[in-house]
Amino acid sequence: MDCTNCTYDKQCRKTETCRATSFDVDEVVQKYSEEAAIVQAAASLVDDGRAGTLSRLQETIAFAQKMEYKRIGLAYCYGMENQVKQIAGIIRSNGLNVRPVSCTVGGIPQNEVNPESSICNVSCNPIGQALQLNHENVDLVLMIGLCLGHDILFQREVKADCTTLVVKDRVYNHAPLKVLED
Repeated sequence: MDCTNCTYDKQCRKTETCRATSFDVDEVVQKYSEEAAIVQAAASLVDDGRAGTLSRLQETIAFAQKMEYKRIGLAYCYGMENQVKQIAGIIRSNGLNVRPVSCTVGGIPQNEVNPESSICNVSCNPIGQALQLNHENVDLVLMIGLCLGHDILFQREVKADCTTLVVKDRVYNHAPLKVLED
């Protein structure tokens, strides 16, 4: 399937299933009914003219409140700690409990995480971040600037709902779509 080169006249945008679909639509609809709370909370941020009126942080806070999440975990890159302090303050000012955990949690040397590395500085520890946030019993985790690969390891281990607030892009100041402007 390659939806960008659709040969079925974009039937999906007309509430029709195209022949390239390989899943059972009824089964998918059933799964959505099992996740009704998330579906409705997400829709409340888009429907009724709200799309494009809130920043990603504002959307996240509104979503957390709608879902009645109380503890928000912040899995962040230590290089963004100043921004994370500001983000944590904003989230707290909206009545939510915040648990920020740095990527260097545990202080594990890099050559212990990756035996092929000759670097003896502290390693990023996305698995430790996830385990710590699991221990903190957070309801929602915001990933803030985790390195590529580290974000994957983190998501494999974390048990709470998880979303990305900031994606790391060192070249384009954490705005990866700017590459399309070059």
